[in-house]
Amino acid sequence: MSDFLKNHIRSVKDFPKPGIMFRDITTVLKDPHALKYTVRQLLKHLEDIKIDKVACIESRGFILGSILAYELNAGFVPLRKPGKLPSKKLSESYALEYGTDTIEMHTDGIKKGDRVLIHDDLLATGGTAAAAVKLVEKAGGKIEQISFIIELSFLAGRKKLEGYNIISLVDYLDEN
Repeated sequence: MSDFLKNHIRSVKDFPKPGIMFRDITTVLKDPHALKYTVRQLLKHLEDIKIDKVACIESRGFILGSILAYELNAGFVPLRKPGKLPSKKLSESYALEYGTDTIEMHTDGIKKGDRVLIHDDLLATGGTAAAAVKLVEKAGGKIEQISFIIELSFLAGRKKLEGYNIISLVDYLDEN
């Protein structure tokens, strides 16, 4: 784990509701050294992997995902909440603690055989990332890696992504 990066992530107690410790990457994004370091570290894990598309989960995943797509000379594919994409789309629902949510992707975002990096800022319970995997695979993409800046390993999100190449730069082993 990178102490440099961890020291640039702000922890906000009781956000968005009491009992939650929110890990805020805006403090990484505002610091040019921390931002460059984060991008370099994510790219380092992709040195020997060819990527055709970077599929990124709304909305914080878009920030570094677009930089990764640029650096990898790959296309950028947004995975969004319902009602945000204007053309024909695929959708995948996933369970939340109380209810369900859905993410969508344009049907022409990924074509059969595309080698795909899925990126998001944070891995928590893994529901959103698992839905992203299903969307990419429905479209015929091959997932080469799933990357996160932060992992909350105490929530065991990796279990929903078993069998995939997963990397995270900072791991929080507990809520504190």
